[in-house]
Amino acid sequence: MKLLIRWAISAFSLFAAAQLVPGITVESDAWPIYAMMAVLLGLANAIIRPLLKLLTCPLVAMTLGLFTLVINGVTFWITAALADQLFGVGFYIADFWAAFLGALIVSVVSVVLNLFVKDDD
Repeated sequence: MKLLIRWAISAFSLFAAAQLVPGITVESDAWPIYAMMAVLLGLANAIIRPLLKLLTCPLVAMTLGLFTLVINGVTFWITAALADQLFGVGFYIADFWAAFLGALIVSVVSVVLNLFVKDDD
């Protein structure tokens, strides 16, 4: 059940990013697009993001972790491009700055909403 709640939170945070960032467009504002992007972004964060962190480890260390924000933006941008190319998902990001701001909004909204989800340890 918690997995579905976190998936819905991710989909809602993508909706918020699409509404707030002018460079992010969605074909029809349909929730299935946000749900699919939430799954794909989760996979990208599990596969692509660690690889990017490993490759840019010196930059992450030199910037005291701030370069991780750039990695998040790049991962978001790559995910949107792959989603459109491979699956025809109508989620488009115009440029890097839109991806950067969108990833920042997705992160903030997800963190805030996940505060309300209890972890059963």
